[in-house]
Amino acid sequence: SQQGCDPFAQTQRSKLQHRRARINQQINKEMRMRAGAENLFRATSNHKVKETVALELSYVNSNLQLLKEELEELNSSMDVYQNDRESISVPMIPLGLKETKELDLLVPLKDFISEHYGEEGVLFEKEIKEFMELRQAMRTPSRSEAGLELLMEYYNQLHFLDSRFFPPTKSLNIFFHWYDSLTGVPSHQRALAFEKGSVLFNIGALYTQIGARQDRASLPGLNQAIDAFQKAAGAFNYLKENFSNAPSLDMSAASLNMLVRLMVAQVQECVFEKMTLLHAQHDFLARLQLAHEAAKVEDVYSLVHQTMTQTHVKDYVPFSWTTMVHVKSEHFKALSHYFAAIALCDCPAASDAELPEHEKAFIQFHVTMPEGPSLRVLLQDPEERRKLGKAHLKKAIMKHEEAMRIHGLCKILRKMDILQEVLSFAHKRSLSKYSEIDHEEDFFETGDAPDIQPKTHQKPEIKSPNFSQVKVTDLFHRLGPLSVFSAKNKWYPARRVHLVRGENGFGFTLRGDSPVLIAGVIPGGCAAEAGLKEGDYIISVNGKDCRWSKHAEVVQLLKSTGEEGVEIGVITLQSLEGPKAADKKAGAMSLGSGMLKSNKENNRKSLMNSKSASTLLVWSKKSKRSKKSTYGVPFTTVGDNEVMY
Repeated sequence: SQQGCDPFAQTQRSKLQHRRARINQQINKEMRMRAGAENLFRATSNHKVKETVALELSYVNSNLQLLKEELEELNSSMDVYQNDRESISVPMIPLGLKETKELDLLVPLKDFISEHYGEEGVLFEKEIKEFMELRQAMRTPSRSEAGLELLMEYYNQLHFLDSRFFPPTKSLNIFFHWYDSLTGVPSHQRALAFEKGSVLFNIGALYTQIGARQDRASLPGLNQAIDAFQKAAGAFNYLKENFSNAPSLDMSAASLNMLVRLMVAQVQECVFEKMTLLHAQHDFLARLQLAHEAAKVEDVYSLVHQTMTQTHVKDYVPFSWTTMVHVKSEHFKALSHYFAAIALCDCPAASDAELPEHEKAFIQFHVTMPEGPSLRVLLQDPEERRKLGKAHLKKAIMKHEEAMRIHGLCKILRKMDILQEVLSFAHKRSLSKYSEIDHEEDFFETGDAPDIQPKTHQKPEIKSPNFSQVKVTDLFHRLGPLSVFSAKNKWYPARRVHLVRGENGFGFTLRGDSPVLIAGVIPGGCAAEAGLKEGDYIISVNGKDCRWSKHAEVVQLLKSTGEEGVEIGVITLQSLEGPKAADKKAGAMSLGSGMLKSNKENNRKSLMNSKSASTLLVWSKKSKRSKKSTYGVPFTTVGDNEVMY
């Protein structure tokens, strides 16, 4: 069975998760105290008590503030998630995993099995414990492919748990508790969608950690980082599109939108790094391409910064993240101007043969055309190239200084030497280039260089999670085929019927398999006399369980009975009595496999349409069926191969 990683293996990262868990518990305690104090404050009319409670509340609130700040500092411990190689790469932003409380499902599931399925709950203890062990393991996944598979396996098992134990009309008395990944604020809900969504969030978060730890000084490392950040973006995007009304802020549409954009920007940054690795040759066109790529990175980070400073997100995102993103947008803008200058000043002027190609590239290079001579003159006159190059460097230096100024405003980032080093290296490089091309006799005023057009040769992809890569078998398989034995179906208690074959056989027709259906009962035959009805399912023959049996197996068992007759166990579905039951079954099954459950906790379709306040408290799966849903519940189509027996 799958293992989580040992939570006590004291790596830096697990120390961090431990501190997060401890802070989450303290936040939980303070939140309970605050709720108690607020209730008392509202209930009491005694002035003295009100004053004491108000004082108590301000203590609790300032404690909460301190805890949240401590958590924010943890969320900014990006260096712990980076790789250990000495090579210098700008740090990326990883997310910490959401914490959850232990969950004891033994009693509620055993009760449901005996009540709904009419089986001895105690006979399923092994399966329930196996499910609980899987949940326990998925709380501490390792930062690797195995950790991701563990989370996916659990996510896929939840699909079966949902179909088996969560009827649309009533809720089990189970609460799922999860802590917000950034603030540590606890939330709990009965809706299984909340558990599913939280696991999906952790799949995204784990991808961010895997992306951040890659050694990006090598091509394989860069490709792995790109893949991980694209998959992180896909997980957050899938969550945003398929779930709604999350009880915790980290899973609100605004936060997820911000996280998707952040991941896309980190991919774009890796693409730029990949270009610098691949283009060792220093020709004019390659350098223009680098300037385009840097401008593209600046463009996407500006968008992330805008998203992070919106009202619903601003107070929630760690200040160090917002600063980091702002620093990166200025830094890459500076780099785009630096590479423009290098292309102009370090590459020889265009020859007549190169001119058409260089002109074509340069005409689309700037956002607006630079003032001055015609393109042809500019590209072939070294002095004109130097002038424009100098203007680009002037702008680069201003932007480097701005990046360093913003970096200096955040005490957490100031501790990050790597980032400091990268910024000051880039700044010095531009300064020394400037002094190299600056002539004492320059009397012209250095003009304002236009910005570079953002353009990339590799557009980031948002890669949706591929749940089918991790195959799981339904742990509760013994309850019978899901097409019939599910939480949403109800049936009358099983009946045992004794049949003796008459001269025309048993007097019924059978159809389909797993379980085999009685498709027709001949009036006056043995089956009709014994009380069998059209639409009954055969679940046993002579005490042998036949719920999963194929058509031919059941027929074989019936044929092999002697004169003493045969005992058949059957069930009748409550909602599907009367004629045409079999066709209804086929319809019901295809429906059952298709719909994403909407609003697990209370079946309130009308409310879902009028977004009323009460609906927002329930976290629900959006009922829009995604095209590639990985889970059609397996069901057998009922064919026309009915045979008389």
